[in-house]
Amino acid sequence: MIEIDELNDEQLALLEQKIAAKKQAETAAKKAERDNYKSLVTQTVREQIVELQQVSNLLSLAKANVYGSFASLISLKNELYGSKSGQQSHTFSDDDGSSVTIGFRVIDKFDDTLDVGITMIREYINDLAVDENSANLVDMVNNLLKKDAKGNLKPNRVLDLQNLADKIQNDKFYAGVEIIRASYKPVRSAIFVEAEVLDATGKKQSVALSITSVDFPVDFEPNFEVFKP
Repeated sequence: MIEIDELNDEQLALLEQKIAAKKQAETAAKKAERDNYKSLVTQTVREQIVELQQVSNLLSLAKANVYGSFASLISLKNELYGSKSGQQSHTFSDDDGSSVTIGFRVIDKFDDTLDVGITMIREYINDLAVDENSANLVDMVNNLLKKDAKGNLKPNRVLDLQNLADKIQNDKFYAGVEIIRASYKPVRSAIFVEAEVLDATGKKQSVALSITSVDFPVDFEPNFEVFKP
């Protein structure tokens, strides 16, 4: 082993150069490995994006095909049975119990005037004389005015407020309810397609139609260890 104290200045300088060169080489090697990793990430992402886009396009074409097929059946059903139901979804089943459901959902939305109506109603109940009856009314109204996590009222509560306004017969309360009612702007969701089949035990199983919900192949076992810190 080399004793540092035994080295002269020239030998020390040479040793320092070797140490610096080694560190520089290690740094360069690590940078090269990281650059190679980043290049590999870019290459893999680009390859997989192409495959995922192909899957997305296939799903899009399948959705259009399913919609076209069942839209025709819905029209035929309306023609044969003489009326339109106005329902948001339709479920069709075969003799084996498999089914396909196609339709849309309604998403509850209110515009920014919702808070104006709520404030007007709160002003009315705040002006009430404090007695047992008014306290019960205040509690009832406050419960009806509670928003959900998305900042909306439940549509059935708007109907309850309307019925309450008819009983109270107060112009300010009624005006607030009208503003709330007018602020309701429901939004129709995208058309959805759901499918179910019966398994060997006769139990209904949903057909996975998204890459998140679909299972891996039977002979493929994902390794979750890669996600551990």
